[in-house]
Amino acid sequence: MTLSANAEADQANPNPYLVGPYAAIRDELAVQGLPVEGELPTELNGTYMRIGPNPITPPDGSTHHWFAGDGMIHAVRVADGKALWYRNRYIRSNRVSAVLGEPPAPGPRDKHGDTVNTNVISHGGKILALIEGGGFPVEIDPLLGTKAYTNLDGSLQFGGFTAHPHLDHETGELHAICYNGGNCEFVRYVVVGTDARVRKELKIPLPDGPMIHDCAITARFVLILDLPITFSKAAARAGMAMPYAWNNQHPARIGLLPREGGPEDIIWCDVEPAYVFHPCNAYDLPDGRVVMDVAVHDRLFVTDGKEQPGGSKVTFERWTCDPVARRVDRQIIDHVPQEFPRFDERLTGKPYRYAYTVTLDEGRSPPGALSGVIAHDLHSGERKTHDFGEGTIPGEFVFVPRSAQAAENDGWLMGYVLDAKRGHTNFVLLDARDISSAPIAVVRLPQLVPLGFHGNWIASARG
Repeated sequence: MTLSANAEADQANPNPYLVGPYAAIRDELAVQGLPVEGELPTELNGTYMRIGPNPITPPDGSTHHWFAGDGMIHAVRVADGKALWYRNRYIRSNRVSAVLGEPPAPGPRDKHGDTVNTNVISHGGKILALIEGGGFPVEIDPLLGTKAYTNLDGSLQFGGFTAHPHLDHETGELHAICYNGGNCEFVRYVVVGTDARVRKELKIPLPDGPMIHDCAITARFVLILDLPITFSKAAARAGMAMPYAWNNQHPARIGLLPREGGPEDIIWCDVEPAYVFHPCNAYDLPDGRVVMDVAVHDRLFVTDGKEQPGGSKVTFERWTCDPVARRVDRQIIDHVPQEFPRFDERLTGKPYRYAYTVTLDEGRSPPGALSGVIAHDLHSGERKTHDFGEGTIPGEFVFVPRSAQAAENDGWLMGYVLDAKRGHTNFVLLDARDISSAPIAVVRLPQLVPLGFHGNWIASARG
């Protein structure tokens, strides 16, 4: 499917989220037999899928935000040491289907809209595209076709889902904190069973309608990030695509919710005002405290939904929640701006040693600045880096273990790297044990992939 080009509209629009590395592409491709530099491990058999925003028609540049673009998945299928294919497909929201002249995809919709653009996971034998704010998941087939919107077989009772559920590898359940866009009364703790149906959906009263992008879990708790970006009626009245703003009146705190407890059991721990999109991992300490490693933004959305790229100072930190003192101690792990923290997710909710992040510069760093992946040894404090070079912008890199029995850090890091100078994107594989070495494999994609959000390795996806 080729869409009509609209390069002139992109160039004329001053909104930074509509030009440069954010600019939408117009083609849906299916290309077989991709060229590979290096060697893809024969152990890898599956598909790397990453989703992000890609407006199908030029939006209003005065109100548009990156977070609001139509969802598009980009995927690379790997098997037998080969890159078998690249495909990219829009999530068939009602708007996308109408533009493409297709019938609407089946399934329920949230009243706030049906754009889904933030994460893609595999659970309960299904591939699900996800978004926060109350949107319903979308089931995707292995070739990226939209099968249907889903409320998880009717088991979601009080709203949609989240972009960031966390898998407990002991039970096989997903745990999530979900919020409904514009709801200033409550958020929800949702547990999804191995059958992809909701086992528990608990309302948690919270004022102001905080934007809770992610959460974390430990063996004992679900961590609720109640931070000072909240629903803004002024931004909503102005028609902003992201009607959220920094709220100095909203206290910053982390809630420790016992996993089988109720709202009255939450232990709230105060923290200095800041915002966290993405925790890395969290775990319990023997003395009762809780550790959570996080990418921390000092301030965001200070102008009612008109946040610009690079609008905050970002650090990688360790937050230690003390349930007795009811406060959070903040320690900086690294001052270099970085985001999208990942780890060996077999250790979700447990003590771990290695964290992987990507630099957060979005093409703004001066020549010579690091543009790449950072591997943190959280025990020794050692920090290794892989620099992709000037003019490159890495997206999120996910860790894939070499085998089910492999030790922590024994595996690969994979993700997309946009090369702004050369106008293309590569799928890159690094050895997690020594990321400073040359890539194990580089797969040249047949088109530039704009900056996006989250991706995952879907093992043994067929197609």
